[in-house]
Amino acid sequence: MSFNPEVNSKQQYNFNKLQKRLRRNVGEAIADFSMIEEGDRIMVCLSGGKDSYTLLEILRSLQKSAPINFSLIAVNLDQKQPGFPGHILPEYLESLGVEYKIVEEDTYSIVKEKVPEGKTTCSLCSRLRRGILYRTASELGCTKIALGHHRDDILQTLFLNMFYGGKMKGMPPKLMSDDGKHIVIRPLAYCREKDIIRFSEAKQFPIIPCNLCGSQPNLQRQVIGDMLRDWDKRYPGRIETMFSAMQNIVPSHMADTQLFDFHAVTHGAPVVDGGDLAFDREDIPVTPLGWQAEDESHQPHTLNRLDIVELN
Repeated sequence: MSFNPEVNSKQQYNFNKLQKRLRRNVGEAIADFSMIEEGDRIMVCLSGGKDSYTLLEILRSLQKSAPINFSLIAVNLDQKQPGFPGHILPEYLESLGVEYKIVEEDTYSIVKEKVPEGKTTCSLCSRLRRGILYRTASELGCTKIALGHHRDDILQTLFLNMFYGGKMKGMPPKLMSDDGKHIVIRPLAYCREKDIIRFSEAKQFPIIPCNLCGSQPNLQRQVIGDMLRDWDKRYPGRIETMFSAMQNIVPSHMADTQLFDFHAVTHGAPVVDGGDLAFDREDIPVTPLGWQAEDESHQPHTLNRLDIVELN
């Protein structure tokens, strides 16, 4: 096969642009939510999946140019799943020269024992894993715990809570842990899954599949994820707009009496957030808010733009 330097040059250009976008997204999230401070020791939870590999890689890249000093330690929880290739992560991390720790806990047997066959294992598995990681962070003297959840994960959680839990609740980019002792951060909060997939493929990370829960069919999160991916394909910009909405909440125009004092809305009270615009048709921009082009030649299809009447 003949060598085509123009093709390789274009691939390198696209990869550099992709990596720059991910770095910018992570940097903005870190700044917006004050995720990392001077002297932080950050435990990067490495599962062997595309998201956590990307998280570690981008944090390592930012570490070299950041105006503050912070250290990283990669931590993997070996849950003793049958056939788990325990050599892959140590070999990969040693090749990078990254400090790491492999924690061995047989949560697989516990989950299989407690959860009936055919039932979703994610909930129990997640609780067990979370407790072990909190304990490990304390043992390692870490000040922050970094998880690899991205923008699409956050939106999926929002819809899961809306559809099944009756709550407008997402997955915060920064929070206090269950035990009140640790700060958990999600530096990929502004990153698109499609970008992470492309970056992971380009970097050829040694992906380790999760055989415990990742292969379970018809999970609610998978159903929501498929719905969002379909929307993203059919209506470019819809995902970005929905995420922007999570950052632009107007409590006075929702229905939560804990967030807004509706009893104070009486004759003579001031107009709040524009008052009632329910009978006005709002102007919807042709290019959805927050939309990011894949490249300079890709523009959103104006016929598929986000519109109030198109939601389904």
